Parts: sequence; structure tokens; C-alpha cells
Amino acid sequence: MTDDAQAAQTPDVSLEKASRFVAASGFVVEEVTATSVRGYAELDENHHTPWGVIHGGVYTTIVESAGSIGASYAMAERGEFAVGVHNATDFLRPSTGARVNVEGNALHQGRTQQLWEIIITDAASGKQLSRGQLRLQNVPMPEGSN
Repeated sequence: MTDDAQAAQTPDVSLEKASRFVAASGFVVEEVTATSVRGYAELDENHHTPWGVIHGGVYTTIVESAGSIGASYAMAERGEFAVGVHNATDFLRPSTGARVNVEGNALHQGRTQQLWEIIITDAASGKQLSRGQLRLQNVPMPEGSN
């Protein structure tokens, strides 16, 4: 299947089409392939805890989103998508806000499950803020989707 045909089977993952929850994370997908995802987010006071740092749930959401998008893209030609079954996100250093780069890569892609690693880095300093591993289950696409 060509990249164009595979992309046609994948839902729109733009912020405009995302649920309010996913859109609130600010994660913008710039590139997706069957083995990688790349994007960014602009994190600011809207993502803070009461103590003025970025909430860990924002990083966890970005890890889940990036891994699910890449893994689902990989399964589109099989009429499947991927759902997270385990998300282990580590928060490496606090941040009060920054443009962050998001890079995800498939570590394992099997018939029934996948494992992805997603790294979130402060774009200005190059320092890793968070990294996660997302295990996903490949499941049949719901009837009537796409």
C-alpha cells in the first residue's frame, strides 16, 4: 500500500478534529510513518499544576497520542487500529513551559501488539523533559469508520 493510500485510511489527527481533551494537550503531528511520529506542542500556563509546572498528565497524554497515531497508521492497511494497554511515562525534569519536540519510534511491531517509545524534549535547550513507552493492542477497525 502506498503512503497516500495508507494516509487515506487514517483519520484526521489535527488539533481541529481532536476531542477537546486531546486538543488541550496541544500536540501537533508534523509527520507520521508506520514506524515513527514527529511533532511538537507549545506548553504554557494552561498546562500547569497548582505549583506552576507542566502537569505530568500532559506528557502522558502526548505519549499516548503519539504512540497511538503511529501504531494505528502502521495497521491501517490491515483494517485495524491500535489502542494503548500500558503507558509508562517518566517525567525527567520540571518545566514551566516551552515548545517541546515529540519524537516517537516503534520498538516492536507484532501481529497483535506494538511497543513504541516517545521522547519529549525542550526545543530550546535540547533537554529531555519526559519519555514514555506505550504498549498497544492491534484491534479491528470499528464498523462504519473511515
